[in-house]
Parts: sequence; C-alpha cells; structure tokens
Amino acid sequence: MKQNISVITLGVSNLERALIFYRDGLGFKTDGIIGTEFEHGAVAFFDLQSGLKLALWENESISHDTGLPAHQGHTATNLTIGHNVSSIDEVDSIMSEASQAGATIIKPAAQTFYGGYAGYFSDPDGHLWDVVYNPQWVEQESA
Repeated sequence: MKQNISVITLGVSNLERALIFYRDGLGFKTDGIIGTEFEHGAVAFFDLQSGLKLALWENESISHDTGLPAHQGHTATNLTIGHNVSSIDEVDSIMSEASQAGATIIKPAAQTFYGGYAGYFSDPDGHLWDVVYNPQWVEQESA
C-alpha cells in the first residue's frame, strides 16, 4: 500500500453545525455542503494542504455507506488529529480561536515532557485536536 492519505473523514452528528464550526469558527476554506441531491450524500470538504482534504459526513451516512452501526465503539481517545505549528504563541492563538468557535478545551496548552508545548481541544462532535509546537520538528523543517 502506498503511504499516502488524501482524505480524513470525520463523522458528525449535525453537518450544518460542524460546517459552521470549521468554516466560520476555525476559518477553514470550503465550498460548503455538497451532494444534498443524493440520499446520504451531503458532505463538506476542506483543503488542508497539498493532496490532503478534511471531509465532514454525518454519522448516519457513514453507517449507511459502510453497513456498520453508527458510533460503534467510538471514544474520543480512538483518534487525535495533530496540528503542528511553529511557535508557542501560535499554539495559544489556535487554542483561543478554537475555544471562541465553540470547541471544548480538554487540556490547556502547557509545556510537554519532550520540550514542546501542546494542548487539546474537541470539536462539537468530540473529535480531539492536538495543537503542538515541537521544537525538534521545526528544526527539521527548516533544514
């Protein structure tokens, strides 16, 4: 299997609410909800970086598409989405922006055991975001 992820899909309970959180609250760019003409087709896509998209799709639609029951064994600790940034100030800024958008701050940003700085927030559906400044990664990216 080629090591290339092109779409991360988050199951959401309310697509419109999730769209507002990511588009209006966090400033993610999107064309809005598409596919509403199809049963179980409504989805919102966001371009994250070259070759990677974030999709928001209702849990019921994912359940219909896969044949699995909705929320089968889901807990917040099954998956985190890491967002690495270039400074401590950027971590604080993003955590504040997420909180103002309606996110729940799970763990306020603080120094980490590896010399970095990080905090966790969850979106309105409980998906965990880990906002991280890792000084080792910043040095590697600039080399």
